[in-house]
Amino acid sequence: MGGFPEPNVMLRGGPSSLGPHERICHIENTAEKVKLRRGNRYEHFEPTAEIEQHLGRKLHIYIWTCCTYVAE
Repeated sequence: MGGFPEPNVMLRGGPSSLGPHERICHIENTAEKVKLRRGNRYEHFEPTAEIEQHLGRKLHIYIWTCCTYVAE
């Protein structure tokens, strides 16, 4: 069976421009920090110990910590 990996993470906080389809995603190693490129900046998220049920799936909760700008 091919396709995309099942979502395993929910991103909380950060810019309101992140839509629901971006907040629930798959991250290979749920112990690592994540940074998402959004235009000219990166949004940084860190894992927590929290797990939440969402539509029958267990999702690891990540929280937004900061943003940094892309170097020119």
